[in-house]
Amino acid sequence: MKILVPIKRVIDYNIKVRVKKDNSDVDLSNTKMGVNPFDEIAIEEAIRLKEAGIATEVIAISCGTSESTDVLRTALALGADRAILVELEHNPEPLAVAKLISAVCAKEQVKLIICGKQAIDDDCNQTGQMTAALLDWSQATFASEIKIEGDSAFVVREIDGGLETLKVALPAVVTTDLRLNEPRYATLPNIMKAKRKPIDVITASDLGVDVSPRVSLLKVMEPPTRTAGEMVANVDVLLEKLKTEAKVI
Repeated sequence: MKILVPIKRVIDYNIKVRVKKDNSDVDLSNTKMGVNPFDEIAIEEAIRLKEAGIATEVIAISCGTSESTDVLRTALALGADRAILVELEHNPEPLAVAKLISAVCAKEQVKLIICGKQAIDDDCNQTGQMTAALLDWSQATFASEIKIEGDSAFVVREIDGGLETLKVALPAVVTTDLRLNEPRYATLPNIMKAKRKPIDVITASDLGVDVSPRVSLLKVMEPPTRTAGEMVANVDVLLEKLKTEAKVI
Protein backbone atom coordinates (compact mmCIF):
# COMPACT_ATOMS: atom_id res chain seq x y z
CA MET A 1 0.00 0.00 0.00
CA LYS A 2 1.33 3.40 -1.01
CA ILE A 3 0.78 6.39 1.28
CA LEU A 4 0.85 9.94 -0.05
CA VAL A 5 1.69 12.73 2.40
CA PRO A 6 1.09 16.31 1.20
CA ILE A 7 3.31 18.84 2.99
CA LYS A 8 3.37 22.63 2.91
CA ARG A 9 6.19 25.13 3.37
CA VAL A 10 5.16 27.70 5.98
CA ILE A 11 6.73 30.28 8.26
CA ASP A 12 8.38 28.58 11.24
CA TYR A 13 5.93 28.49 14.14
CA ASN A 14 8.47 30.16 16.43
CA ILE A 15 8.73 33.24 14.20
CA LYS A 16 6.60 36.34 14.66
CA VAL A 17 4.82 37.08 11.41
CA ARG A 18 5.45 40.50 9.86
CA VAL A 19 3.10 42.35 7.53
CA LYS A 20 4.43 44.29 4.56
CA LYS A 21 4.33 48.06 4.86
CA ASP A 22 1.79 48.35 2.05
CA ASN A 23 -0.43 45.70 3.72
CA SER A 24 -0.42 43.66 0.53
CA ASP A 25 0.72 40.39 2.14
CA VAL A 26 2.92 38.80 4.79
CA ASP A 27 6.61 39.69 4.59
CA LEU A 28 8.64 36.53 3.93
CA SER A 29 12.02 38.19 3.33
CA ASN A 30 14.76 36.73 5.54
CA THR A 31 12.13 34.65 7.34
CA LYS A 32 12.82 31.11 8.54
CA MET A 33 10.55 28.60 6.81
CA GLY A 34 9.80 24.98 7.58
CA VAL A 35 7.36 22.09 7.32
CA ASN A 36 3.82 22.78 8.51
CA PRO A 37 3.66 21.18 12.02
CA PHE A 38 0.50 19.19 11.27
CA ASP A 39 2.17 17.81 8.13
CA GLU A 40 5.15 16.67 10.24
CA ILE A 41 2.70 14.59 12.24
CA ALA A 42 1.32 13.14 8.99
CA ILE A 43 4.82 12.21 7.82
CA GLU A 44 5.57 10.53 11.15
CA GLU A 45 2.36 8.48 11.04
CA ALA A 46 2.99 7.34 7.48
CA ILE A 47 6.54 6.28 8.36
CA ARG A 48 5.28 4.37 11.41
CA LEU A 49 2.81 2.49 9.20
CA LYS A 50 5.65 1.57 6.87
CA GLU A 51 7.82 0.44 9.78
CA ALA A 52 4.92 -1.75 10.94
CA GLY A 53 4.86 -3.45 7.54
CA ILE A 54 1.47 -1.99 6.58
CA ALA A 55 2.69 0.48 3.96
CA THR A 56 5.12 -0.35 1.18
CA GLU A 57 6.07 3.19 0.20
CA VAL A 58 5.71 6.70 1.59
CA ILE A 59 5.60 9.50 -0.98
CA ALA A 60 5.86 13.14 0.06
CA ILE A 61 4.36 15.79 -2.21
CA SER A 62 4.42 19.57 -2.09
CA CYS A 63 2.69 22.06 -4.38
CA GLY A 64 4.35 25.45 -4.68
CA THR A 65 7.43 27.30 -5.84
CA SER A 66 10.86 25.71 -6.26
CA GLU A 67 11.69 26.78 -2.70
CA SER A 68 9.42 23.97 -1.46
CA THR A 69 12.18 21.47 -2.20
CA ASP A 70 13.62 22.18 1.25
CA VAL A 71 10.54 20.77 3.04
CA LEU A 72 10.55 17.77 0.72
CA ARG A 73 14.15 17.05 1.67
CA THR A 74 13.11 17.26 5.30
CA ALA A 75 10.46 14.62 4.59
CA LEU A 76 13.08 12.42 2.89
CA ALA A 77 15.41 12.84 5.89
CA LEU A 78 12.59 11.77 8.21
CA GLY A 79 12.01 8.58 6.25
CA ALA A 80 9.89 9.23 3.16
CA ASP A 81 10.88 7.05 0.20
CA ARG A 82 10.21 9.52 -2.61
CA ALA A 83 9.36 13.18 -3.05
CA ILE A 84 7.34 14.97 -5.72
CA LEU A 85 7.26 18.72 -6.29
CA VAL A 86 4.40 20.15 -8.33
CA GLU A 87 6.21 23.35 -9.24
CA LEU A 88 4.10 26.48 -9.53
CA GLU A 89 4.81 30.19 -9.89
CA HIS A 90 2.76 30.99 -6.79
CA ASN A 91 1.43 29.25 -3.72
CA PRO A 92 -1.88 27.65 -4.70
CA GLU A 93 -5.27 27.80 -3.00
CA PRO A 94 -6.65 24.71 -1.20
CA LEU A 95 -8.89 23.72 -4.12
CA ALA A 96 -5.96 23.82 -6.55
CA VAL A 97 -3.85 21.72 -4.17
CA ALA A 98 -6.68 19.19 -3.84
CA LYS A 99 -6.91 18.92 -7.65
CA LEU A 100 -3.16 18.42 -7.98
CA ILE A 101 -3.07 15.77 -5.24
CA SER A 102 -5.99 13.95 -6.87
CA ALA A 103 -4.20 13.90 -10.22
CA VAL A 104 -0.99 12.55 -8.66
CA CYS A 105 -2.99 9.85 -6.83
CA ALA A 106 -4.35 8.62 -10.15
CA LYS A 107 -0.80 8.23 -11.50
CA GLU A 108 0.76 6.70 -8.38
CA GLN A 109 -2.08 4.30 -7.43
CA VAL A 110 -2.10 5.56 -3.86
CA LYS A 111 -4.41 3.88 -1.36
CA LEU A 112 -4.12 6.24 1.60
CA ILE A 113 -3.52 9.97 1.93
CA ILE A 114 -2.44 11.29 5.32
CA CYS A 115 -2.24 15.06 5.61
CA GLY A 116 -2.26 17.72 8.29
CA LYS A 117 -5.71 18.96 9.27
CA GLN A 118 -4.67 22.53 8.40
CA ALA A 119 -1.72 24.77 7.62
CA ILE A 120 -0.68 27.25 10.28
CA ASP A 121 -0.33 30.11 7.78
CA ASP A 122 -3.91 30.30 6.50
CA ASP A 123 -5.74 27.84 8.81
CA CYS A 124 -8.09 26.94 5.96
CA ASN A 125 -8.65 23.29 6.98
CA GLN A 126 -9.97 22.49 3.50
CA THR A 127 -7.45 20.54 1.43
CA GLY A 128 -8.02 17.09 2.93
CA GLN A 129 -11.80 17.30 2.68
CA MET A 130 -11.69 18.68 -0.88
CA THR A 131 -9.29 15.94 -1.97
CA ALA A 132 -11.57 13.23 -0.60
CA ALA A 133 -14.53 14.79 -2.39
CA LEU A 134 -12.71 15.01 -5.74
CA LEU A 135 -11.50 11.41 -5.48
CA ASP A 136 -14.83 10.19 -4.05
CA TRP A 137 -12.88 8.50 -1.23
CA SER A 138 -13.74 7.91 2.41
CA GLN A 139 -12.45 10.55 4.80
CA ALA A 140 -11.72 10.87 8.50
CA THR A 141 -10.63 14.20 9.94
CA PHE A 142 -8.80 15.31 13.10
CA ALA A 143 -7.33 11.85 13.75
CA SER A 144 -5.75 11.19 17.15
CA GLU A 145 -5.21 7.46 16.42
CA ILE A 146 -5.04 5.43 13.20
CA LYS A 147 -5.17 1.65 12.81
CA ILE A 148 -5.21 -0.18 9.49
CA GLU A 149 -6.92 -3.58 9.35
CA GLY A 150 -7.29 -5.17 5.94
CA ASP A 151 -9.15 -2.82 3.63
CA SER A 152 -10.38 -0.59 6.45
CA ALA A 153 -8.95 2.16 8.60
CA PHE A 154 -10.08 2.73 12.19
CA VAL A 155 -9.67 6.37 13.12
CA VAL A 156 -10.15 7.81 16.61
CA ARG A 157 -11.03 11.49 16.66
CA GLU A 158 -11.68 13.93 19.47
CA ILE A 159 -15.12 15.53 19.58
CA ASP A 160 -16.93 17.74 22.09
CA GLY A 161 -18.46 14.74 23.82
CA GLY A 162 -15.26 12.69 24.11
CA LEU A 163 -13.77 10.29 21.56
CA GLU A 164 -15.34 9.02 18.35
CA THR A 165 -14.07 5.99 16.42
CA LEU A 166 -14.75 5.78 12.69
CA LYS A 167 -14.32 2.79 10.41
CA VAL A 168 -13.65 3.93 6.85
CA ALA A 169 -13.05 1.86 3.77
CA LEU A 170 -9.77 2.26 1.89
CA PRO A 171 -8.80 4.16 -0.19
CA ALA A 172 -9.25 7.07 2.19
CA VAL A 173 -8.05 10.52 3.18
CA VAL A 174 -7.13 11.05 6.85
CA THR A 175 -6.21 14.41 8.37
CA THR A 176 -4.08 14.52 11.50
CA ASP A 177 -4.55 16.26 14.83
CA LEU A 178 -1.85 17.25 17.31
CA ARG A 179 -2.27 14.25 19.61
CA LEU A 180 -1.78 11.60 16.94
CA ASN A 181 1.97 11.26 17.57
CA GLU A 182 5.20 13.09 18.35
CA PRO A 183 7.33 13.54 15.22
CA ARG A 184 10.87 12.25 15.31
CA TYR A 185 13.98 14.31 14.64
CA ALA A 186 15.96 13.75 11.47
CA THR A 187 19.44 12.38 12.12
CA LEU A 188 22.48 14.03 10.54
CA PRO A 189 23.32 11.01 8.32
CA ASN A 190 19.74 10.95 7.00
CA ILE A 191 19.84 14.71 6.36
CA MET A 192 23.01 14.27 4.31
CA LYS A 193 21.49 11.36 2.37
CA ALA A 194 18.33 13.38 1.69
CA LYS A 195 20.39 16.13 0.05
CA ARG A 196 21.54 13.65 -2.59
CA LYS A 197 18.15 12.05 -3.26
CA PRO A 198 16.35 13.09 -6.46
CA ILE A 199 13.05 14.97 -6.31
CA ASP A 200 10.56 14.43 -9.12
CA VAL A 201 9.51 17.84 -10.46
CA ILE A 202 6.32 18.17 -12.48
CA THR A 203 4.00 21.05 -13.36
CA ALA A 204 0.26 21.60 -13.18
CA SER A 205 0.09 21.47 -16.97
CA ASP A 206 1.72 18.02 -16.90
CA LEU A 207 -1.21 16.89 -14.76
CA GLY A 208 -3.80 18.81 -16.79
CA VAL A 209 -4.94 20.82 -13.76
CA ASP A 210 -6.10 24.43 -13.76
CA VAL A 211 -4.61 26.22 -10.74
CA SER A 212 -5.87 29.72 -11.55
CA PRO A 213 -6.63 31.67 -8.34
CA ARG A 214 -10.30 31.93 -7.38
CA VAL A 215 -9.72 34.33 -4.49
CA SER A 216 -8.01 37.72 -4.47
CA LEU A 217 -6.12 38.89 -1.39
CA LEU A 218 -7.13 42.48 -0.77
CA LYS A 219 -5.38 43.42 2.44
CA VAL A 220 -3.41 41.98 5.36
CA MET A 221 -3.57 43.72 8.72
CA GLU A 222 -1.91 43.02 12.05
CA PRO A 223 -4.33 42.42 14.95
CA PRO A 224 -5.08 45.54 17.00
CA THR A 225 -2.86 46.16 20.01
CA ARG A 226 -4.50 45.19 23.27
CA THR A 227 -4.63 47.71 26.07
CA ALA A 228 -2.98 46.77 29.35
CA GLY A 229 -5.11 45.25 32.08
CA GLU A 230 -5.84 46.96 35.38
CA MET A 231 -5.80 45.60 38.92
CA VAL A 232 -8.75 46.62 41.11
CA ALA A 233 -9.01 46.65 44.87
CA ASN A 234 -12.19 44.62 45.26
CA VAL A 235 -15.31 43.29 43.56
CA ASP A 236 -17.27 46.49 44.14
CA VAL A 237 -14.72 48.52 42.16
CA LEU A 238 -14.74 45.89 39.42
CA LEU A 239 -18.52 46.02 39.11
CA GLU A 240 -18.48 49.82 39.01
CA LYS A 241 -15.92 49.82 36.18
CA LEU A 242 -17.93 47.22 34.25
CA LYS A 243 -20.96 49.48 34.54
CA THR A 244 -19.42 52.89 33.85
CA GLU A 245 -16.40 52.23 31.66
CA ALA A 246 -16.95 48.93 29.89
CA LYS A 247 -20.76 49.28 29.92
CA VAL A 248 -21.22 45.52 29.80
CA ILE A 249 -23.61 45.32 32.76
